[in-house]
Amino acid sequence: MKCEKKARLIVFMLILVIMGAFPGHGNASSTVILSKGQSIYVPIYSHIYHGVRDKPFDLTATLSIRNTDLKQEITLISADYFDSDGNLLKNYVETPVKLKNLGSIHYVIKAADKTGGSGAKFIVRWKSDIPVNPPLIEAIMISTKSQQGISFVSRGQVIKE
Repeated sequence: MKCEKKARLIVFMLILVIMGAFPGHGNASSTVILSKGQSIYVPIYSHIYHGVRDKPFDLTATLSIRNTDLKQEITLISADYFDSDGNLLKNYVETPVKLKNLGSIHYVIKAADKTGGSGAKFIVRWKSDIPVNPPLIEAIMISTKSQQGISFVSRGQVIKE
């Protein structure tokens, strides 16, 4: 009896180890979820704080929007830039923009532009006539000063389907 329970426990633990070591088959998600449009929240950091006095380190931010669908174009409806308090600063898309399949577009906020503050954000809206792979929307922040360099990425988060 005890040997049988021990054998079952070992088999169960092996299954857990194997499942943990091989959670998917080549990608983070085994199912592709298609969409006809979304609103995406993208955090932007116009500066971050460093040092003992919380000194701002100004950053250049690039909003990158990439159509990941292999066959279908999407339409970029808006890319609205908001400050830390939620006030609209600028709409970077004045008229809808067609993004071809696998096409991309970007918008840059210069390091000298401090209007967004440390809690700035974009709300990006897109649509498609048919269900497609949703675009990859990221913000890339970068800066260099006095032999110090920093760069990082923040990914968009769907807030409305």
